[in-house]
Amino acid sequence: MDTHIEEVDREALAGLSSVPPPRKIHSYSHQLRANSGKKRHHQLRKHSLDELPNSSDSFYDSDDDEFFPYSASTSNTGDLPDEEYVAPGVEAVPDDPRQYQPLPEFVGSGGGTGIFKVPVRAAVHPGRPPCLELRPHPLRETQVGKFLRNITCTDTQLWAGQESGVRFWKFEDAHEPGIGIGGRARRGDEDAAPFHESANTSPTICLMVDNGNKLVWSGHKDGKIRSWKMDQPADDATPFKEGLSWQAHRGSVTSIIMSSYGDMWSGSEGGVIKIWPWESIEKSLSFKPAERHMAALLVERSAFDLRSQVTVNGTCSISSAEIKSLLADNVRAKVWAVQPQSFSLWDARTKELLKVFNIDGQIENRADSSSAQDQSAEDEVKVKFVSTSKKDKSQGFLQRSRNAIMGAADAVRRVATRGTGAFVEETKRTEAIVLAGDGMIWSGCTNGLLVQWDGNGNRMQDVNHHPSHPSAVLCFCPFGAQIYVGYMSGVIQVLDLEGNLIAEWVSHSSPVIKLAAGGGYVFSLATHGGIRAWNVGSPGPIDNVIRSEMARVESTYSRRDNVRILIGTWNVGQGRATHEALMSWLGSAASDAGIIVVGLQEVEMGAGFLAMSAARETVRSSRIIAIQSFFIFLLDFTLNYS
Repeated sequence: MDTHIEEVDREALAGLSSVPPPRKIHSYSHQLRANSGKKRHHQLRKHSLDELPNSSDSFYDSDDDEFFPYSASTSNTGDLPDEEYVAPGVEAVPDDPRQYQPLPEFVGSGGGTGIFKVPVRAAVHPGRPPCLELRPHPLRETQVGKFLRNITCTDTQLWAGQESGVRFWKFEDAHEPGIGIGGRARRGDEDAAPFHESANTSPTICLMVDNGNKLVWSGHKDGKIRSWKMDQPADDATPFKEGLSWQAHRGSVTSIIMSSYGDMWSGSEGGVIKIWPWESIEKSLSFKPAERHMAALLVERSAFDLRSQVTVNGTCSISSAEIKSLLADNVRAKVWAVQPQSFSLWDARTKELLKVFNIDGQIENRADSSSAQDQSAEDEVKVKFVSTSKKDKSQGFLQRSRNAIMGAADAVRRVATRGTGAFVEETKRTEAIVLAGDGMIWSGCTNGLLVQWDGNGNRMQDVNHHPSHPSAVLCFCPFGAQIYVGYMSGVIQVLDLEGNLIAEWVSHSSPVIKLAAGGGYVFSLATHGGIRAWNVGSPGPIDNVIRSEMARVESTYSRRDNVRILIGTWNVGQGRATHEALMSWLGSAASDAGIIVVGLQEVEMGAGFLAMSAARETVRSSRIIAIQSFFIFLLDFTLNYS
């Protein structure tokens, strides 16, 4: 039997090919494979980093040559020819060059089709108009407490509401270098245009421009409304402070507008709408700074609550949902209050409720009456059940239990029936509203539907320019005879007054949450904090002129770098790898790679931290970023070598 095995081995050795070519100086991929002396036919292989190859295993399956033509029994851990790795207790045979041959190297050079298409790298993106980067989007970790949530434009400034106050840019400084207050750079705004920032406040939810008083009003999460002067001193290096402020709502102030009669309307959670008369605001603004408390008290006492006005016998004509936004129709002297599933139309002069209708245009003058009736009916059933249970005590325990179970089942059935309808309607909610140049009102829904209304709340038409890939409409911006629409997909569309699509492009890699027009630009704010300015003449012939000019001077503002990327996977759950195994895997290739990406599989609690520590120690990286996605960890770190 032994003699037969030796003859088979000799035949296998005789059939081996010649020694493969020597390895390259730089290695981008390195895989160890321990081979057995027995003949195997495509069996399932178990790869592990801590299974170091043995020099005595000098045989491999000839049937696997087409897949592993340069399979090696041991591996060199260094790129230098005089450095060798020898496992403890194993004698290496330096004269055998087969022991140092790695697997074939695969170098990714991009592609031209499918998902491997090389991304476009040009001076200006060919699929969108040229834009002005007012604020390139910063890294998320640099924006803790500083995320931007809203923008609005005055005649000469762009104001933005953030989680800690407000800030503004001057249009004349949009192309100037300089960062932050007094030109001091702050992390996250190194490439932003010069801006000025306010003192810390509660998160800003909404903004409104008051050109008559030269003020910018802001609504905050703490329920306060604050005013800011437009003509802030530009040379002041200290954060500017608020002016008149008062406690407007118990919850967050979601929207504020100024009606045609000068009254301020504000919306909040729970469907609360309050009106602040212009007389009290005007008088409070004339107070001295030392009399700020008296001014705030004067405005607070002048509030007019609309929800309490339309509540009769505990039944309110408007929904108790959050007020998404308010719209002032100054031509018709009306105010629109937008809620996720309904609209309410008010008279700006008499403060009377004119109409309540849902997103389909159907009138619902008593939106909450049905729920109130259901609640009263349930209370009546409970009273009857309690009274009958007292009279029918002689029925016994089983009969009373049966009645209770049947009553509970019926209540669950009614709730489930109403819940199904609510779920269906939840997929179509109103997110934004705008008054177009021709006096028509447009609203946007979460399913991408654009609905046109007339001034009296009659539904005229609806269009959807994303039928195949629905995306929520998040914001509008009217400019002349055009309407700019921002989507959750990062797309901006330009429509005419009839709803026809004029242009479309991808503006940001994140949802566009706000649009504002001013200074000859339409500014777009994305969720990642980036702000871009689009010329109002785009798209047009001027775009080609800008593209050619920017391509001509591309070398003055851009550069190209070639980066080598090493990508590998590590099954952490299969076993803990030793330092020697990691050196064999990454050590020989890390010095030649600019970025190393390692996917960790089967990561358990604490195993990811240990794996990162081991990888950091192996390649001696200065910066490591870990991203967890389900059961996969990605290590993306840049290697800096002296």
